[in-house]
Amino acid sequence: MRFLQSKWPDATLPGVHALGTSLVLCALAGSAAADIYTYEDKDGVVHFTNVAPASGKSSHWRVLYKTGPGKAMSVSGSSTSSYAGCRVSRSDVVSAKDTSPLRFSRYDAFIAEASQLYAIPDALIRAVIKSESDYDPRVVSCAGAKGLMQIMPYEEVDQKIDHVFDPRQNILAGTRLLRVNANRFKGDLVRTIASYHAGVGAVTKYGGIPPYQTTQDYVRSVIKHYERYKQRGLARPAALPG
Repeated sequence: MRFLQSKWPDATLPGVHALGTSLVLCALAGSAAADIYTYEDKDGVVHFTNVAPASGKSSHWRVLYKTGPGKAMSVSGSSTSSYAGCRVSRSDVVSAKDTSPLRFSRYDAFIAEASQLYAIPDALIRAVIKSESDYDPRVVSCAGAKGLMQIMPYEEVDQKIDHVFDPRQNILAGTRLLRVNANRFKGDLVRTIASYHAGVGAVTKYGGIPPYQTTQDYVRSVIKHYERYKQRGLARPAALPG
């Protein structure tokens, strides 16, 4: 199988350069909906699009994953929350308990793999993991988000993740979502981070960070950790295989 080659926009996330590559996702643009469809043609080329297939052609395509409401809507703590647990409390169902300093280097190989595969800076992946779970792979939120990068239940299903608590699968899945968001917003760091928390639809609707306090706090947290990891020299070049 070979993948259809795509050319990414030049406006990239800080720390990412020369994004011409054969990643398995295509640059997203257009409507607020960001469901991704895919099919493999007779030559073995895998195609991806965020445009719903036309009637009569849909039999060739399948949904790779659907865009969900994002964490912010789910953990709002209000009576309208989609999750009963979050209507009671926004506290994690399973909180972070791993306090070993070794946890910060325990997943280096998986982070490096994800960074290279999806051309997302090592430091950004680490910043998201720090903000989401403090590097504890067993964390479960009130909304059911799981693991190091807090994968939501609908993402777990749509991405066909077999073992969401497996650190490697979780990190690859979370980084893949960051890549989709980065493509969607042409490498805008703030919108990429905000959409990971609030969902693509909310960021598109408000033209930036949604007016959700939880998302605003989240973006500040991730950027703070991102800058700290870069300064500590933990960011590895997002070099592409070649």
